[in-house]
Amino acid sequence: MTSKKKPTVYITRKLPDVVETRMRELFDAELNIDDTPRSQPELVAAVKRADVLVPTVTDRIDAALIEQAGPQLKLIAAFSNGVDNIDVDAAARKGITVTNTPNVLTEDTADMTMALILAVPRRLAEGAQVLTDRKGEWAGWSPTWMLGRRIAGKRIGIVGMGRIGTAVARRAKAFGLSIHYHNRHRVKPETEEMLEATYWDSLDQMLARVDIVSVNCPSTPATYHLLSARRLALMRPDSYIVNTARGGIIDEAALIKSLREGKIAGAGLDVFENEPSVNPKLIKLAGEGKVVLLPHMSSATLEGRIDMGEKVVINIRTFFDGHRPPDRVLPGRD
Repeated sequence: MTSKKKPTVYITRKLPDVVETRMRELFDAELNIDDTPRSQPELVAAVKRADVLVPTVTDRIDAALIEQAGPQLKLIAAFSNGVDNIDVDAAARKGITVTNTPNVLTEDTADMTMALILAVPRRLAEGAQVLTDRKGEWAGWSPTWMLGRRIAGKRIGIVGMGRIGTAVARRAKAFGLSIHYHNRHRVKPETEEMLEATYWDSLDQMLARVDIVSVNCPSTPATYHLLSARRLALMRPDSYIVNTARGGIIDEAALIKSLREGKIAGAGLDVFENEPSVNPKLIKLAGEGKVVLLPHMSSATLEGRIDMGEKVVINIRTFFDGHRPPDRVLPGRD
């Protein structure tokens, strides 16, 4: 009796050891041990011969790449929650199934969002830097030095009340913030009641009335520059904005201008429009204490990455067992 051939699985980046070990046990897995980002020509070569492509959020899996895939490529099992870097419609036309890893990063991302919500008004990064880069500057405690803003009693406006937005709202409520949100659809009444949340069908109206804006919506064509120059101008000059979703949801140039002109009090950003490049003007603003910048690390926990890997494994195994994978991404999403 011959054993069933293992599918060839091409993994674009270094994953936790426990995940890679499991991949090697189950599949003919090609690993990226040195974690060097794969070039487009390398990705083209991979899709011409692999049965499964396991990309990450930094890999551009566009229509041009998918069109060059060989007939053996039947599954793109993304090691990510978001799939805005994958042309899902092009994959569907080619007969390729796409999966992702939803639900496992909710709590980690919400934790980091809350950390930024605390860090920006309370000037945490700015204060920590005084003790490292400017030795001797701190003369000791003073009643009026390094004053930030209290967050208890303030209003937070959550843009995108999905799983992560709701998890952020739970944390914010525990810190004494009043919950406001804008979403395509109103959440369940019991969720609103639990969070004591106020729904705004108009994003414009909400932005003008809250103290902190948290961006937690997915990146889609409809949300590109959702926080445009016009909408940023609606925010109050003593308000703050935090983004742990995707950089392109905010018009970054307009945000920089608003911060520079004092039309917004501060920002906390874990994502950027042109990653991995970060606008030098943002870095300058960080040095001036107007923004807190993080290198896309809101979901970066070992537990979260292992959970993501387990989902990828389950999606691949289910697919090659002849069943619909649990985390299939359907084409036509906006």
